[in-house]
Amino acid sequence: MKNTKLLTYILITLSVIFWGISFIMTKELFLTEEHMTVTVLITIRLAIASAVMFPLLALTHQLQRIRREDIKWFLLLALCEPFIYHLCETNGVRLVSGSLASVVIATIPLFVPFGMWAAYRQRLRMPLLVGIVLSLAGVIIMLLGGEGLSGNLQGLLFLGGAVVIAVVYTLLLVKVVDHYSPLVVTTWQNVIGLVYFLPLMLTFDGATLPLLSWSPKMLLLLMVLGLFCSTLAYAGYNYGVRNLGASEACIFNNAIPIFSLIAAVLIGQEQFSWSKVAGILIVVTGVVIAQLPDRHK
Repeated sequence: MKNTKLLTYILITLSVIFWGISFIMTKELFLTEEHMTVTVLITIRLAIASAVMFPLLALTHQLQRIRREDIKWFLLLALCEPFIYHLCETNGVRLVSGSLASVVIATIPLFVPFGMWAAYRQRLRMPLLVGIVLSLAGVIIMLLGGEGLSGNLQGLLFLGGAVVIAVVYTLLLVKVVDHYSPLVVTTWQNVIGLVYFLPLMLTFDGATLPLLSWSPKMLLLLMVLGLFCSTLAYAGYNYGVRNLGASEACIFNNAIPIFSLIAAVLIGQEQFSWSKVAGILIVVTGVVIAQLPDRHK
């Protein structure tokens, strides 16, 4: 039991790391590839993930077939994430800085527990609420102490839409996560999401494909986004939802800005400041508190 919980914490932490750096890599693609569009980026990202994971799971006999009664849930899951969520998130990253985008996305845990309460009447634990408030305060401190975090209203609205969709996705995930392995759920999401995106991309942005540089840097960024951020990160998160619960797993998303900031610093986009360091410590403290058991009977 202890080993399972430790593995859960490790996997969900890796998910947060991958998602944290994904904002910076996505921004880098838009900055360095003049003809890169939102639908092209997402379609290639999902195509890479599907081309690797679907045959791998099939050959190793780990690919579970979707039960007839669950088809509607998988169609809705893929409609939320990756389809609508990635449209909102990627458009948001295109219009604002990667760090600001990660800060907005980090507010998702603030809303998931209330969604779980409204949909499933899950009790709101006091340590969870305290952890949410504390970690959100840390995110705000990071935002206020940041440099170059300005963005336009349209970008923030896109990111706000991504937050809403992420909450809906988490509520739907509860319907299937106990019946399928996290990697299988993620793989089917990516395959169905690719079916959603491919005609959209070919219709509106297909003509831009020959104009892309297809440089080693571009291919490397797309490979990392497809395999680590669209596959392993979601699988780790789904594993966390199954073993910790939706509200407890989602609180880890508050740490996303930490890894986005570290990645931005490493490539020279931003610099550390004392306010950012303080925000990081507060976020981590909030995540730890959110995992404590509620002693209230």
